[in-house]
Amino acid sequence: MKNILLVLLSFFLIVSCEKEIDLDLEDQSGKIVIEGNITDQAGPYYVRVTKSVAFTQANQYPPIEDAQVTLSDDLGQTEVLEYIGNGFYQTYTFQGQSGRTYTLKILVEGKEYISESTMPETVTFEGLEQDSFLVAGELSYTLLPIFTDPQTLGNRYLFSYYVNDHSTKNFAEFSDNVNNGLPNQRPLLLPNDDDDDNIKVKVGDTITVEMQCIDYKVYTFYSALLQLSGGSGGGVTPTNPPSNISNGALGYFSAHTVQVKTAVIE
Repeated sequence: MKNILLVLLSFFLIVSCEKEIDLDLEDQSGKIVIEGNITDQAGPYYVRVTKSVAFTQANQYPPIEDAQVTLSDDLGQTEVLEYIGNGFYQTYTFQGQSGRTYTLKILVEGKEYISESTMPETVTFEGLEQDSFLVAGELSYTLLPIFTDPQTLGNRYLFSYYVNDHSTKNFAEFSDNVNNGLPNQRPLLLPNDDDDDNIKVKVGDTITVEMQCIDYKVYTFYSALLQLSGGSGGGVTPTNPPSNISNGALGYFSAHTVQVKTAVIE
């Protein structure tokens, strides 16, 4: 089975401190694939519903056009999403907020799929600090996300970042198992190879970094993607990370905060 999410993944760079996750290696073609996000930023928010395909098939995931998709929270806010094409369903009035628990329900092909995600409180993303080091005589760059982890154990973070207007995003997932309650000390390693998926970062490049505060189950999902990609990401594998969606659906539903910073390499 091809995981539609792995196609979007360039590489993971920070090794997870969580215990190893057991991954299902069986062919799961024909299953429902759900990708849903809600943030603390103004909507609309989107949920995509497709079907998985066999590992040997091309990267074409049949969209599901007749699903009933409902988003609600623990304060009674609810909305039925509208289909807008290519498997995407969209909100119009729903508003995400830190500290709220969100429930996604999808009725499709006679089955109901349910997922719940709690949006963490925002941890302030203060900025980015550049550093560099030599690899085989060539200069490579890092960016250190500046933030201080709260004293309470259990905070999880996802960073996505890209160079200039390049479409390929890089990802890194952090936990506070090692650095709880302290200023962050883990840098983002920037692309240093010219290939089909990445570009070598050089002076003058603009790096855009998005910091997400995510819940534990979403963190587990992305940690598994690191395992599936062998620590380097990219490509497609015949496996799927553990979903936080019921009834055997593939994919994820994430309620998370979003903060964005940019840095120009000097």
